Amino acid sequence: MEVKVERLKVNYKTLEEFKQFKEYGLQELSMLEDLQGNIIENDSESPFYGIYYGGKLVARMSLYKIDKKYDQYFDPPQDYLELWKLEVLPDYQRKGFGTALVNFAKSFNMPIKTNARMKSKEFWIKNGFVPVRYNVERDLGENPLIWHPEGIRLKE
Repeated sequence: MEVKVERLKVNYKTLEEFKQFKEYGLQELSMLEDLQGNIIENDSESPFYGIYYGGKLVARMSLYKIDKKYDQYFDPPQDYLELWKLEVLPDYQRKGFGTALVNFAKSFNMPIKTNARMKSKEFWIKNGFVPVRYNVERDLGENPLIWHPEGIRLKE
């Protein structure tokens, strides 16, 4: 099945679609406020990417580029992507949409950090992510998982 990942436009239609996802929270609400204040244009650089299936948004994630000056995971420090809110609507799970989003993120050929939510760790490991050794100061209660292109080393 050919799946197309696209950058989601920041508009009321997208925000309406986001309400179907469990992980609907502060990011979306701040986008809504920005829209109401007319700060955001429809074509502004949204951090959200998604997959439409039959005209319906069925999967989405957000991707943020983190500057290497904040990197505490790689040696030497790297720019990397932080992948959040990867979510596939229940009726569309186990059909490859989540993996398609992950592969899209990998296509930037930069290391990726994510946090596994409940029961999703297996999905991330199947997609080539590895848990990092927990560091109290760095990880602040998160349990990060990392994927990186060949030739990049994790910090010991």
